[in-house]
Amino acid sequence: MSVFRRFAPVAAVIAGSLMLQGCLVGAVVGTGAAVVGTGFKVVGAGVDAVTTSDEETRAKRERDQRDYEREQRRCEERQRRGRSC
Repeated sequence: MSVFRRFAPVAAVIAGSLMLQGCLVGAVVGTGAAVVGTGFKVVGAGVDAVTTSDEETRAKRERDQRDYEREQRRCEERQRRGRSC
């Protein structure tokens, strides 16, 4: 009986440490997943900053077309007044 009393605390410490390892692994995996998830969000934001959507492309094309037409009207007005473009 004295052997059991001597090793009972040691067994409890070992069992507790084994259970805590699972908690630590879970915490590390959770932290790693959060870091990876944040990394993907950052990469996604970088991709969004580099690429343009169809709507942005259409809006730019329309602005460029308006600018071109405005310049053409100005050039025609200058030509009517006898000036070069």
